[in-house]
Amino acid sequence: MTLSVIIPVYNESSTILETIARVRAAPVPKQIIVVDDASTDATPDLVAPLIASDLKLLRQPHNQGKGAAIRRALTEVTGDIVLIQDADLEYDPADYPALIAPILSGEADVVYGTRAPEFRGMSWRHRLFNWVAARLANLLYHAGITDEATCYKVFRADLLRSLPLRCQRFEFCPEVTAKVRKRGVRIHEVPVHYQARTIGAGKKIRWWDGVVALWALIKYRFTD
Repeated sequence: MTLSVIIPVYNESSTILETIARVRAAPVPKQIIVVDDASTDATPDLVAPLIASDLKLLRQPHNQGKGAAIRRALTEVTGDIVLIQDADLEYDPADYPALIAPILSGEADVVYGTRAPEFRGMSWRHRLFNWVAARLANLLYHAGITDEATCYKVFRADLLRSLPLRCQRFEFCPEVTAKVRKRGVRIHEVPVHYQARTIGAGKKIRWWDGVVALWALIKYRFTD
């Protein structure tokens, strides 16, 4: 099986080069798809010289959000496994072998990289949101997970492509969780390394994104 890594990115000129270097260094053969979400800084200019047989750069015509970037990348995926990677250095690509192992062994079709219980460096507000999101997912979908909002979500590519995703922004996480579980697919969790960054350091998610995410979990329990 081969791996495709999707990196949605918006205004991450200070971290994108190190992110790509770490992804390339992960000891797994891979296709890398960077989707620039109409950045207004130098992000796409920094990525462009790195385009090679293992790396493709897609550029959105206007800013649409993380979910839209992931859906765009899915049209270019060639791997059997898809992994979502943020470009902010909070997550460590050295965890790739552990994340894909349950899929390679046939134990799972979906793997989430859990940051629980440490959530290193995360503010109490974000910890509270993550606690609520995981418990809501468990209540509504019997998900049996500890970290619903983790970036590290890994799927068999054919399964992910088959889901009718409509997400635009950060609601990708609750939408894909809801639609995977409504199909009866178990989510396997693997512990991962994590170090949170602050809003001052460029973190994009805001409180209203949390509200939208929780509403999405509720909405998709009763709709498609």
